[in-house]
Amino acid sequence: MSIVETTAVLPDNTRVWVYQADQPFESSDVPAVRQSVREFVQQWISHNRQLRAYGDVYHDRFIVLMVDEGQADASGCSIDKSVYFLKALQQQYGVDLFNRMRFSYMQGDTVRTVDRATFERLYQEGDIDEDTLVFDTLVNSKADFDRHFTKPLRESWHFRLLG
Repeated sequence: MSIVETTAVLPDNTRVWVYQADQPFESSDVPAVRQSVREFVQQWISHNRQLRAYGDVYHDRFIVLMVDEGQADASGCSIDKSVYFLKALQQQYGVDLFNRMRFSYMQGDTVRTVDRATFERLYQEGDIDEDTLVFDTLVNSKADFDRHFTKPLRESWHFRLLG
């Protein structure tokens, strides 16, 4: 089995990588981005073994890749392939997927992504507060993704970076 159509069949210890775009993909591009991600995970291999993998786009800006390492570990080479794929994707769509100092949060029903300085300023000015939902792109397992991908600012690593 290669691609998994839903995360429900993956065990909680499935390895997860979250890549955050610095801006949302254009709504008209999301289906093509999603298709590219799914095609990538369908052919994703490690040491000539097909990975049991899942990939999707969330909130028009997060690319999430998952691998059930109970079947085959994601090796350095297979991880390099994913990075190469994502760099090509970011070039094709004009987004940055590798800047870890961008912060995404919910403002009403809208996801906003800003740089660290802007995030700090928004907090200092009271535009966001400790109850604001933020996205934790550092989750590394399916269980963490399912339970903690969004969380109140006060419970996140982002909070420790505020002055």
